[in-house]
Amino acid sequence: MADTLRTLAGIAEDLKAVDLVVENIGQLCTLDAPELDGQGPRRGNGMNVLGLVPDAMLLLGAGRVLATGTREEIRGELSRAGGLPATVKIIDAAGRAVIPGFVDPHTHTVFGKTRQDEYERRIQGETYLEIAAAGGGIHSSVADMRGRSEDELLELTTERLREMMAYGTTTVEIKSGYGLNLENEMKMLRVAGAAASAVGIRVVRTCLAAHELPVEYRGRRGDYIRLVTEEILPRVVSEGLAERCDVFCEPSVFDLEESRKILKCARDLGLSLTIHADELESFGGATLAARMRADSADHLIKIDEDGRSALAASRTVAVLLPGTVFSLGLRNYAPAREMIDQGCAVALATDFNPGSSPIRSLPLIQSIACTQMRMAPAESLVATTLNSAWALGLQKETGSLAPGKAADFLILDSKDFRLIPYFAGHNPVKRIFASGIEITA
Repeated sequence: MADTLRTLAGIAEDLKAVDLVVENIGQLCTLDAPELDGQGPRRGNGMNVLGLVPDAMLLLGAGRVLATGTREEIRGELSRAGGLPATVKIIDAAGRAVIPGFVDPHTHTVFGKTRQDEYERRIQGETYLEIAAAGGGIHSSVADMRGRSEDELLELTTERLREMMAYGTTTVEIKSGYGLNLENEMKMLRVAGAAASAVGIRVVRTCLAAHELPVEYRGRRGDYIRLVTEEILPRVVSEGLAERCDVFCEPSVFDLEESRKILKCARDLGLSLTIHADELESFGGATLAARMRADSADHLIKIDEDGRSALAASRTVAVLLPGTVFSLGLRNYAPAREMIDQGCAVALATDFNPGSSPIRSLPLIQSIACTQMRMAPAESLVATTLNSAWALGLQKETGSLAPGKAADFLILDSKDFRLIPYFAGHNPVKRIFASGIEITA
């Protein structure tokens, strides 16, 4: 049905499936391009292809996209088919723009305390690594996490997800990594699933037990890696608590061989892969991600030519996190322009976390990406929707308004998607729909 309805043929046969219509759309960004999307994530000039439809209508049924087209085209087909059933709900977009729901492919949303003390210390000149060496950073969040109840974490996480959804995020990835032992890693992943269910947001959970070496394992690296590979990952998989595995691959955290070992174990257990790569140093993390066919390599502030070439030749998505550079007060962003021009598939994420990126808004991330990394508004839209879906392995489910996909879409408060990054800090979302259901965030 999806392929026939893409061209509006077959509406007469399937008219009873329509239960929701969005009409009077001034600018519909479908991001639907079958000739491109069978080739992998968008790259190069493909990141400017938005499937724009002016004066558009959107036909939905059972939480799925059935057809898109101009108002004239669809009304003509509907007229020939005998009109819509009386039970169909009709929404007037009032000439506004409609886009796919945002997909945030890298967050650390489950945490306890905020770290505004570190924020102030960075402003006064301390570096991220200096703060970590003094007991701050990830270790501070780990100590706090281990003392938090599951109920308390659920309340905090649910509130955060509601705000993220209010900014248009309908799919979110959430990592563990502040537990660093079996009990607390599992606690974080349970909270991630429960909070997402409470809010109505689609979630992909990632086990990041290899986020840091716990204090109690200093001097016993091998023992902790065995804990991750022989206890934490198998238990997480057996209880269905995660879909992916991540490793913080840096010389000061887990080296290339340690990262490869952990990721291979995760892959053998059936998890998909992603890597915190080349953030602090040019270390070969992006190349490792491409070689292991990871869905994504994230951060990439220090990626080198070899890393860019490896990603450009692979389907591994480069997930860039400009909010981290912005929040840390740094100057050097990941080389997005060079990466896109070289053929890398680029996505954007908030990296929402208590230490280095307390940002929940993907529209703000688009603004930073456009002004600081020279991404075009169209590229930033693809990077926060379709390519982010590819980074999570959800490209067949969400990220564009192609027939057959989930009806995750946003009605903006303006008539032009370019106003999303243009009005930095503004929430451009008027109405939010997840699987065809309107969400009051």
